[in-house]
Amino acid sequence: MTVDRIVHLMAGLMVLLGIALAHFVHPYWIGLTAFVGFNLAQSGITNLCPLASILRKFGVKDGSCC
Repeated sequence: MTVDRIVHLMAGLMVLLGIALAHFVHPYWIGLTAFVGFNLAQSGITNLCPLASILRKFGVKDGSCC
């Protein structure tokens, strides 16, 4: 897997997790989903993604998602 695919996968899973926790545990868990959305938006604007930087340091190969 490439950095782009892992970032997309993790973002999607975190959004789903946040929604599930907000529904089943406590409504404040919706903040997790908001945080992920904010991070995706700032990543699109600044081209800086913390998870991608961490994955590159661990040696995951770069690649295009498409």
